[in-house]
Amino acid sequence: MKAETRFNQITEKAKENPDIALNPLACLFMPELSIKKKAKEHPQFVFNSIAHHLNSELLKKSFKQLRKSAATGIDGVSYENYDKNLQENIITLCKSLKARTYKAKALKRVWIDKGKNNKRPIGIASVEDKIVQRAVTTLLNHIYEQDFYNFSYGFREKHNAHQALDYFRNQSMRRKIKYYINADIKGCFDNFNHKILLGILNKRVNDGGINWLIKQWLETKITDGKQMTVNDNGTPQGGIISPLLANVYLHEVVDKWIIQEIKPQLKGEIFIIRYADDFIIGLQFKSDAERLYKVLPKRLSKYELELSLEKSRLQNFVPENKERNNTIDFLGFTHYWTKSRAGNYLIKRKTRKKSRNRILKELYNSIKSNRHKKLREQFVKIKQKLGGYYQYYAIRGNIVFLKTIYYKSRLFWFRLLNRRGGRKKSYTKEAFNDLIRIFALPLPKILHNI
Repeated sequence: MKAETRFNQITEKAKENPDIALNPLACLFMPELSIKKKAKEHPQFVFNSIAHHLNSELLKKSFKQLRKSAATGIDGVSYENYDKNLQENIITLCKSLKARTYKAKALKRVWIDKGKNNKRPIGIASVEDKIVQRAVTTLLNHIYEQDFYNFSYGFREKHNAHQALDYFRNQSMRRKIKYYINADIKGCFDNFNHKILLGILNKRVNDGGINWLIKQWLETKITDGKQMTVNDNGTPQGGIISPLLANVYLHEVVDKWIIQEIKPQLKGEIFIIRYADDFIIGLQFKSDAERLYKVLPKRLSKYELELSLEKSRLQNFVPENKERNNTIDFLGFTHYWTKSRAGNYLIKRKTRKKSRNRILKELYNSIKSNRHKKLREQFVKIKQKLGGYYQYYAIRGNIVFLKTIYYKSRLFWFRLLNRRGGRKKSYTKEAFNDLIRIFALPLPKILHNI
């Protein structure tokens, strides 16, 4: 009984702080903690036996982490349908993984808007494929989260875009940084070389079972209902495991290269911040910046990636630079230098023009598509839209944009209500103001003090 009590104490402590040194007994019964500990203490260790952790317990946990409202895959099975016989389904899935009879289903391709009438393809996987991808992602995260640098913010637990924005501002204002390489990789997610990606993975995780699964997901077939294609390059956008694979690839290609090979050769200071395939490198001296900007495309080309010359540039981003375009666009915001009331230089941010135009267009189209519904339903939709924009863009210094979308939403709603079915004007300004008092849209306020 004492041993059982002691084990419970150890496991509870481990759950509260997984990074503490663990008793071997706890690692025996909590393999994910053992993987984390091994990865952290031995950065060069190659894991060649983790696939056996894909048990029914992990698969069931992975299912619970899926979004219930997510679109169904090619087999038409929804979250609710799968949940009806969950235990039986999980046991069957687990057996197929162990016997290696599991076969990933084709992805259902849909297209979503990407500004300026462009569309971006998203692949929707079946529920079972999502479960297994989530489980494998969990195992790999235990390892790679110990390897990734803190300046990588995209698609990671306890890392987000607002932290990235804060990091960029602090590094720029507190360090002797004058020159910036604002880089963008052309079609990054579509151009990862599968062979190179698997080679990078095998440096840290060389497990036959894991490789077998990842190869299936990388080479899966994609259908749009008319034709079937095979994914020869890249990671399928929309796949649960795709962001992690992208981070592993770019960690090797960009992050490690900058820190381990480039930084020791520089004359001055450097910092890097990366969010998925968008990254900025700040340097102290112009000579360092020019040399790095020249060699960066060659580095990417070695891994069959291409720097987008249209979206990338080297610039002198300092307060003394009085050029009109002395700004940096990053993560939907335009960063610019200004003076505080005390006369000190600081960086402020505002929603970039391209994002602002897209948001206003989305807002108008959303209100237009719902204008024939009941007023309460319209109100709920507009409220949800505004709440989503506020949640991301409500950072300190950006209140003007928030007020703009608030008042634009009222204006759009007023105009579109008066155009329903081509009828004559049905709402005067006074009547609409009375309506707004009943259906009060959320007022803008700063949510992120960064």
